[in-house]
Amino acid sequence: MWRPLSGIYDKARDLLRRLLQLYHPATIRSRGLLWASGLAVVTGAVVVFVLSIIWGREPGRLDVHEVAAARTGNLGERQVTGYVTAATLAAVTETLLDKPGGYLSNDVTPPGSVMDNIPNWEFGVLVQVRDLARSLRNDLSRSQSQSVEDEDLADAEPLFNFDNNSWIFPPSERQYRKGIAAVDRYLVHLVDPQEHNAQFFARADNLRDWLAVVEKRLGSLSQRLSASVGQIRVNTDLAGDAEATQATPRPEEIKVKTPWLEIDDVFYEARGATWALIHFLEAVEVDFAEVLNKKNARVSLRQIVRELEGTQSAVWSPVVLNGRGFGFVTNYSLIMASYISRANAGVIDLRNLLEQG
Repeated sequence: MWRPLSGIYDKARDLLRRLLQLYHPATIRSRGLLWASGLAVVTGAVVVFVLSIIWGREPGRLDVHEVAAARTGNLGERQVTGYVTAATLAAVTETLLDKPGGYLSNDVTPPGSVMDNIPNWEFGVLVQVRDLARSLRNDLSRSQSQSVEDEDLADAEPLFNFDNNSWIFPPSERQYRKGIAAVDRYLVHLVDPQEHNAQFFARADNLRDWLAVVEKRLGSLSQRLSASVGQIRVNTDLAGDAEATQATPRPEEIKVKTPWLEIDDVFYEARGATWALIHFLEAVEVDFAEVLNKKNARVSLRQIVRELEGTQSAVWSPVVLNGRGFGFVTNYSLIMASYISRANAGVIDLRNLLEQG
């Protein structure tokens, strides 16, 4: 019964022994410098290939409740309004930096420098982090237009907006970690405002302001994904306002098409943006629970999350397929655009619902 397995084990052991023999100093001396150089090149290529597979895996989902509990340092510590949202912002950024392979967008050596899917995924996450950090600084932590902005959030927002591919002087990771530290200081002051009057206002108008930015981001991603196949679009830039003008006139019909080499870039940027947005919406559901319940809008928010979860389905093809229309081969970008468009429609409905009395 065990003979087949035993035979496979013996063959694998023999193959490993022969492989290691290639790296023996005596073998290298006998084969010469040219052979040794070829062996080094092949070994380097194999190592880069294996690392690119390991580092190319996207992080899994986070639990926003566990994220907030871990940041308190004590599960029994009080979590005030806004704690889950700010803690999730910090945790999502940490995941961006601490996933397998670390932060790859600014790598100058292989395999990071030859990978493009995960760096584009990172940029999608980073855009959502920047948007939420800006909303925290300008809206969620302030009650009125004349209120004073929070010092910690004022530090965090420009740090998250630092160049995403700076390799050194300073590296991007260092600035983003400083931003995380600033958010952590805000969390401390939010729980215990003795020395620093930190605030978070869970108001319908504040939530609408952030959702307005989300709406535009999703709309842009949907349009860019749809452009994976060439389209002739009617120019609607000035629609709805007879007196509207624009700086540079554009034709009535516009042809848009994403270059072939950029299709996978847009696809993975959308994957990263929606991954981050799922967590932020789940955090918002916790901190804005009373507002959502009053408007009977919790189910609407959950449906948006459900649509975005479809964007995180496993990608089984080694390349992003780009079939045309109802052709024989599927089009990954159009499928992604479908999920994002439905989520975007849900965000618009949610904003309208929050605006009602």
